[in-house]
Parts: sequence; C-alpha cells; structure tokens
Amino acid sequence: MSRPASRATDTVPSRPSRDLEVVDNPRPGRDYEVRCEAPEFTCVCPLTGQPDFATVYLRYVPDGSIVELKSLKLYLWSFRDEGAFHEDVTNRILDDLVAALSPRRMTVTTDWRIRGGIHTEVEASYP
Repeated sequence: MSRPASRATDTVPSRPSRDLEVVDNPRPGRDYEVRCEAPEFTCVCPLTGQPDFATVYLRYVPDGSIVELKSLKLYLWSFRDEGAFHEDVTNRILDDLVAALSPRRMTVTTDWRIRGGIHTEVEASYP
C-alpha cells in the first residue's frame, strides 16, 4: 500500500522571510477594511536579550493590492530572534506593509505581554 504524499514538506517553510507578497485587490473600487490578528509575535529585548511576546493587529483599507497571508505570517516570524524596541518594531511593520501595499489607510497595533509589571500597547497609522 502506498502512502499519500505529505503536504507538510511542500507547505511548511524552513525559515522566516522578510518578503511580503501581494495579490490584486478583488474589489479595488470599494472601501472595505481588512483585519488580521497575529497572537504569536515574538522578538527579543535589545537591552536584556529576553524574549518579548505580543499580539499584532493589522487593520487596513486596501487600494490596488492585498497582503498574501502566508507571507505576512513568515514576515512576522522573521522578527523572532531580532532585538527590537516595541515602538520601533511596530513602526517598522507599518512602514514595510505600507511600502508593499500602498493602502488607502492602515493601522498596526502591537499589544505586548506584561514585563516588569508594565503592559504596553503601541499603535502606528498611515496616513
């Protein structure tokens, strides 16, 4: 009996990627909001080397293109071993997504897990 081919080897990436892929907006003549939530974002505190954990919320009104979700996942995954302040990483995510998509509007919010007794949320918007 033959075993079915594993799709996991074809679909599971071996490493994160900063390459954001876009696809054509199926409804470019209409304003609508896309909302994405990524609850497993991680990066490293540049001062202590300790891991930081956040949920990333993305809200945008697309123009000509939308983000391909697997590439968004791999893009966010690419920060996991990188040292970054909360404020900087939030703004970098916004800048990279705006550069890739040229949306009509976009907001990125990061909701960071409590560290040292302090809860932090950072929100950056375009335009």
